[in-house]
Amino acid sequence: MTSAPEAPAPAVDAEVVDLCRDLLRIDTTNTGDNDTCAGERLAAEYVAGKLAEVGVDSRIHESAPGRASVLARIPGTDPSRGALLVHGHLDVVPADPAEWSVHPFSGELRDGYLWGRGAIDMKDFDAMALAVVRHWQRTGVRPERDIVLAFTADEEAGSDYGAHFLVDRHADELEGCTEAIGEVGGFSYTVSDDLRLYLIETAEKGINWLRLHAKGRPGHGSFVHDDNAVTALAEAVARIGRHRFPTVVTPTVRAFLEQVSEALGVELDPDDPETAIAKLGPIATIIGATIRNTANPTRLAAGYKDNVIPGRATATIDCRSLPGQSELIVEQLRELIGPDIEMEHIQRQDAIETTFDGALVDAMAAALRAEDAGARPVPYMLSGGTDAKAWHRLGIRCFGFSPLRLPADLNFSALFHGIDERVPVDGLQFGVRVLDRFLRAS
Repeated sequence: MTSAPEAPAPAVDAEVVDLCRDLLRIDTTNTGDNDTCAGERLAAEYVAGKLAEVGVDSRIHESAPGRASVLARIPGTDPSRGALLVHGHLDVVPADPAEWSVHPFSGELRDGYLWGRGAIDMKDFDAMALAVVRHWQRTGVRPERDIVLAFTADEEAGSDYGAHFLVDRHADELEGCTEAIGEVGGFSYTVSDDLRLYLIETAEKGINWLRLHAKGRPGHGSFVHDDNAVTALAEAVARIGRHRFPTVVTPTVRAFLEQVSEALGVELDPDDPETAIAKLGPIATIIGATIRNTANPTRLAAGYKDNVIPGRATATIDCRSLPGQSELIVEQLRELIGPDIEMEHIQRQDAIETTFDGALVDAMAAALRAEDAGARPVPYMLSGGTDAKAWHRLGIRCFGFSPLRLPADLNFSALFHGIDERVPVDGLQFGVRVLDRFLRAS
């Protein structure tokens, strides 16, 4: 194979839409329970088949029945260089068709958008990676470094059956990977007609999913009852839900706010970052959650009969911690809930953070500017978590770079796990061109 021209061919634009549409039509709903998950097997087989069509060997790894991930390696021309991991997850969160304007697994094209659960989280990027590799195989492109492709299961429920399983059981297939790119980065935020900030994820908060247990004395619902597990739990949950943790501006968030403040002409007060964030419009939801730890009650369970006071009640709390604060948030929560409530860890993964520099970042910037003269890349922290936490265990430097040019009025953050999830077709095609340029230069 020989190197191809720098500019992507129009064919990669057209195919990415078809690939994304196909993937959206495969139900890969992840409920967090293997008994009720749709599973990723059909999507994994689709991906492996599309790679096989152009001569790329891949392996499907199943961690549990139906919970499947795909790994493949595209050899580079320089074996002395570390490999680049390009990863995307195949699972999606549940969607209720009754709440949507279109069926969430229809892959419908409407009003310049491709609609469906996973359109931006993250079958769009899966399709981009597939489209680029298929185009390379057809046209004789070889990257300078090895490209390892990972299409994973279970990212939406903590990655135990996906990326963490691959790290634990198939790390040999990830050998040599030194850097990685994945979801929720490289999307645009419009400042003006000639300036768009592209947010590159260089950090993400830690995950602490907790289950709280309250115990009390069971009894008849008609009695005066002072030792009620439901009451004790409800009071603890209310304290957590109303609590606001102290503001902490990390290096990544400070760099982001400084660059955004300059672009918007807003003076930044380091002691009052919320004032600057409030001027960011829709993305304020994402950024606002990165200046403090957060803890949100998400589930409650108690009792088995309307007139019986139960002896036990449980609640689930979704906690997200800033870098270096995983232990601190647990201590803070312990103070909030008091000594009589038991605390159980369901999922615990530390925050990760890297610097916004180096050849890979330069390649991202160059690829964006080649397709958008008004592009200005900036680092940011993701308030959620991704498979990057698993790859980080292998010492891999991780970035969120799934490029999309978005309409200025699109509430992008609301589409994540939201109703009527959709991706603009021209933004998807922009993204695949940027990814093609980036991977050739990385």
